[in-house]
Amino acid sequence: MSVFATLVEQLADLLQPLFAASATAAAIVVFTALVRLAVHPLSRAAARGQKSRTRLAPQLAELRTKHASNPERLRKATLELYAKEKVSPMAGCLPSLLQVPAFLLMYHLFSSAEIGGEPNGLLGHSLLDAPLGDRWTDALAHGGVFGGAGLVYLALFAVVAAVATSGYRRTKQQMAAAPATAEPLPGMGAMTKVMPLLSFLTLATVAVVPLAAALYVVTSTTWTAVERVFLYRDVPVPPTALM
Repeated sequence: MSVFATLVEQLADLLQPLFAASATAAAIVVFTALVRLAVHPLSRAAARGQKSRTRLAPQLAELRTKHASNPERLRKATLELYAKEKVSPMAGCLPSLLQVPAFLLMYHLFSSAEIGGEPNGLLGHSLLDAPLGDRWTDALAHGGVFGGAGLVYLALFAVVAAVATSGYRRTKQQMAAAPATAEPLPGMGAMTKVMPLLSFLTLATVAVVPLAAALYVVTSTTWTAVERVFLYRDVPVPPTALM
């Protein structure tokens, strides 16, 4: 934790001439971008995997017809096809999973009163009028929704809502554009139904975690939205997908 705190402080020192009192908040945004840049190759691999699964749709449909009376054989045949084509059905989860440690570090760093036995000086830093160690409830208690800290949160909520809405629409479009496939893996059907709604959970996350962790979440979510537009720009979108 001390090493991580030092890294954030050094980034803040570098950015201080540009962002003054909000340099630490800017350092968190930069740190998040570096983490996302590090996992970008995995995001590209996940995009290739999703496109490959769409390409395999006719073969998956044949397997579903051939093994309609034997679900276990269908599951095995599907996994064999994925292995043959070097497609991982769970590859899309890796970029998100690898970000969890970075998010937890940020959360604990701005939730701890002490680091290495010393007072946590980072808790005194802020984004405009909002302390990085405070939560939305603190903003409401000190100034209300339209107070200085409350306005910072309203801005974050607006960004998250816009990104979540865009992500929801795009995910629905991609699901509508993809041919019907057999996905016999346990839980995959439920995951497919819930996936378009997951972006909206970010609103709840931003509301309950320290502001520093909320900045990490908002930056990462925005990066994901832009990244998906780039990686899936060649995926056809039917005009009826939004109906």
